[in-house]
Amino acid sequence: MNFQEKYFNFIDQLDFPKSIPHGVEILNPFLVEQTYSLARSFYQKYYSDQNPRLFLIGINPGRFGAGITGVPFTDPIRLENPCGIPNALDKRQELSSVFVYEVIEAFGGVEAFYANVFFTSVSPLGFVKDGVNLNYYDIPEVRDFLEPYMVKSLKQQIEMGAIPKVAFSMGKGKNVKYLQYLNKKYQLFDDIKPLPHPRWVMQYRLKRKAEFIDEYVRAVHDSA
Repeated sequence: MNFQEKYFNFIDQLDFPKSIPHGVEILNPFLVEQTYSLARSFYQKYYSDQNPRLFLIGINPGRFGAGITGVPFTDPIRLENPCGIPNALDKRQELSSVFVYEVIEAFGGVEAFYANVFFTSVSPLGFVKDGVNLNYYDIPEVRDFLEPYMVKSLKQQIEMGAIPKVAFSMGKGKNVKYLQYLNKKYQLFDDIKPLPHPRWVMQYRLKRKAEFIDEYVRAVHDSA
């Protein structure tokens, strides 16, 4: 099987954690037919090969990026252009996606970037509490409950074709700290290194955006 076939085999067999504490609800974008179809089109276009890829690991899907397109850090606008996947979704801009696609353009475009990089998350499923997005680490009891599930999911994706020497955490705070804990405990990669989270750049360090774009591009060039 090629990369996208392995990925959708993984998606199609996603099991769901049962009875998550603290009233947390699961967000599984792939249960929505339109989202599943768009994601399938994207991965068939860019991942129908057996190239090993550098893993850039985010937190978990949110409601307005991967939560509706099925593609991490890709809002409906960028899914259509430059990715070339037409869609009838509300063309709502998502800040992280804006930054990521500026990185992709600086790297050389979508074909070159996705031939080398695979975006994923510590959890392939998102979480919602009281109607708002929840990060897997926001409630320690929930994070600990989810640990076996998240590790199993990461291992399954690594087997699809990860470059083993290094992966990058998209986020220099709690996400990389937890990923490094998991990596030490379960030996997922040789090393986990941090990159700034795209939303943090766009919200708090916009004047330094070019610097952080260059940091991403250099990380991919040096590691992929």
